[in-house]
Amino acid sequence: MTTADPTRDITRLLAIMARLRDPDGGCPWDLQQSFATIAPYTIEEAHEVAEAIARGDLPALKDELGDLLLQVVFHARMAEEAGAFGFGDVVAAISDKMIRRHPHVFGEARAETSEAVRESWEAIKARERAEAGETRTSRLDGVPEALPALMRAEKLQKKAARAGFDWPELPPIRAKLDEELAELDAALATGDDAHAAEELGDVLFVLANLARRMGTDAEGALRAANAKFTRRFEAMERLARARGLDFAALSLAEQDALWTEVKGGEERSG
Repeated sequence: MTTADPTRDITRLLAIMARLRDPDGGCPWDLQQSFATIAPYTIEEAHEVAEAIARGDLPALKDELGDLLLQVVFHARMAEEAGAFGFGDVVAAISDKMIRRHPHVFGEARAETSEAVRESWEAIKARERAEAGETRTSRLDGVPEALPALMRAEKLQKKAARAGFDWPELPPIRAKLDEELAELDAALATGDDAHAAEELGDVLFVLANLARRMGTDAEGALRAANAKFTRRFEAMERLARARGLDFAALSLAEQDALWTEVKGGEERSG
């Protein structure tokens, strides 16, 4: 067994964070931070991890995972300063949880399918909540409000589906989308912006449900659409520059012609 490289030891990162948070000569910015101010960075880093995965960029993934790990270390350091818990407690807690929630691996239970594992996981979670005295009045409890809206919509719908509140197939969901679009059109016709915004939310919620029923990650699908739009828009700008044109000065019809040209080029090359 080889000795671990000290530069790869988590204790080095913990020591760096302790130094940054040291009131005697630490970093002024790091010292000013709190759980609340760091939380947005934690969410941002998690999204950057997902982005690196979507690109298939493993070198970037290594860096982004490091940034996300730093967020865990930062929160744990602040908790330790408050006398609540330290990084070691975080590691111990998640280790214990993973063993406890995988009795089919670390115990005598059996689970031959992913669905069986999911059902076991949910049952263990429910038992843990009951033992902790945590009372939940709805099957929808436990879905964090801070999740991206599309992701939260899918999770809410999955929980409702486990209680039997779900369409058995795609056509009724597709019909519901048409119904909600009609209601959006009606709201737009009245000029009531608040009502139109509400109806637009209903359309997005049904689209998330449609993606879930298709087995498609709505968040991932929208990220892919964003990437496609970015790729095509930047190609339009390059075409305009190559032809000596100011893209922003073009008419909408001229810009749309460039879009059609770029899209057609992609389809021919694909």
